Amino acid sequence: MRVCLLHNAVAPDASQAERDVLVQVEAVAEALRSLGHEPTQLPCTLDLEAARRRLTSDNPEVVFNLVESLGGSDWLSFLATGLLDALGIPYTGSSTAAMMISTHKLLSKDRLRQAGLPTPAWLAVAKAGERSPLSVFTAGTSYIIKAVAEHASFGLDEHSLVTPAEEAALVALVWRATAETKREYFAEQFIVGREFNLSVLAGSAGPQVLPPAEIDFSAFPPGKPWIVGQRAKWEEGSFEYANTPRQFGFSASEQPLVEWLKTLARQCWAVFGLGGYARVDFRVDAAGQPWILEVNANPCLSPDAGFAAALAHAAIPFEAAVARILDDALANREGV
Repeated sequence: MRVCLLHNAVAPDASQAERDVLVQVEAVAEALRSLGHEPTQLPCTLDLEAARRRLTSDNPEVVFNLVESLGGSDWLSFLATGLLDALGIPYTGSSTAAMMISTHKLLSKDRLRQAGLPTPAWLAVAKAGERSPLSVFTAGTSYIIKAVAEHASFGLDEHSLVTPAEEAALVALVWRATAETKREYFAEQFIVGREFNLSVLAGSAGPQVLPPAEIDFSAFPPGKPWIVGQRAKWEEGSFEYANTPRQFGFSASEQPLVEWLKTLARQCWAVFGLGGYARVDFRVDAAGQPWILEVNANPCLSPDAGFAAALAHAAIPFEAAVARILDDALANREGV
């Protein structure tokens, strides 16, 4: 089968985070070849007309969508699947609507709230000095200031964590981050506790939740916030990168929590209408209550990333997972 690997174009001077998509492309292409398919590659930019011409010319039977950002913005990644919708080409992963909502953290959190799923309280800023509807502020509570429509680790470090004495101070901090970066920011209540990632893979019997991974912060010194920030993900020489390993396997006493997390992950799959593969990130507070931080509709497929690690712990070969993702894309297309 002719499979086009559509991915965001990478500049020669791109950062390690931006270059990672090329690692994913090579891993998926190798898996496709081992499955007997004919992979091709198509770097995509905001010049969607050029992409349209190339797709029309190549006429792939299916597109493996690995577009993570366009024009330097993660938020615009949904334009790639929108183009594929317009061309009637089946593609892997989640739909355009699911990509849009899950990438925009405020839309995502509102969807979770409407579905009755637990997500930390948040405060958004409509314009200078004004908070948006649904915003909540609690004095004495710590908040983490995040980009609304970029990957969760974007710009995150211990300085992103604040404990303002009054709402006006938090509104000012959010607005300053937005004004300085030209990207929208918001403040999310910081849940002190454990962090879990649950990967989900499509299957003929429905979504399969893979073994949960917990981030091990045990090497962090007292007072250092338990945050998986930009250094932990991308700066290999940093303390955070070396000391935030994933761990799998939980005691019998923890199985009720594991099952609770799995149930919530399945509910997120249904609520967001996800497809192919996804990841749901959680914090669990001291009382054992899980809180959904993020629903990632296109998690990283690099061999050293969390999704591949979860596959290994589930004894699912990477090639078998790629085959299931392709099958799900074609099955969804047949149902249209």
